[in-house]
Amino acid sequence: MSHLENLIAEYYDWKGYLIKRNIKVGKLSHGGWEMELDVIAFDPHSGHLVHLEPSIDAHSWAKREERFSKKFGAAKKYIFSEIFTWLNPCTEIEQVAILISHPKDRDELAGAKIISIDELVAEIRQKVIGCGIVAKNAIPEKYPLLRTLQLSHNGITKLYNNLLRYLIKFTPLAHHFDEC
Repeated sequence: MSHLENLIAEYYDWKGYLIKRNIKVGKLSHGGWEMELDVIAFDPHSGHLVHLEPSIDAHSWAKREERFSKKFGAAKKYIFSEIFTWLNPCTEIEQVAILISHPKDRDELAGAKIISIDELVAEIRQKVIGCGIVAKNAIPEKYPLLRTLQLSHNGITKLYNNLLRYLIKFTPLAHHFDEC
């Protein structure tokens, strides 16, 4: 599983969704599986069902269309029969392709909504920043990526936050990252 898939799964779990990730569906008679779905999330309070497929590929749009059509088609075919078997099959499935970029002239891929990794991370960052400092409202430790974002954006305490702002404002930090 990729770091991006982990972040997506943590974020949706943190929001209260039931999560299934890296689910193989459509067992083939000769062995193997028809497809693997990256992240499926269901909010039992709102009934929102979302299938997220992140990718950092450099394929052409035609190749992406072909690949994502298979993924999203398999999800529609198997979510209710193999994954969330207790859900009403009439439940709407929001499908999202999370890509490196989101071209201005393209909002869909294989019938799914396109969002960029940057757009997703910006949304997550805003929610994490809204939690405030770690000392007063720590994101639970079972979400290590989200908690790391909280620490990096909000700090542990108010004192730490003020010190961090001071250092960023008055210290040229760029030379600290030359070796990265």
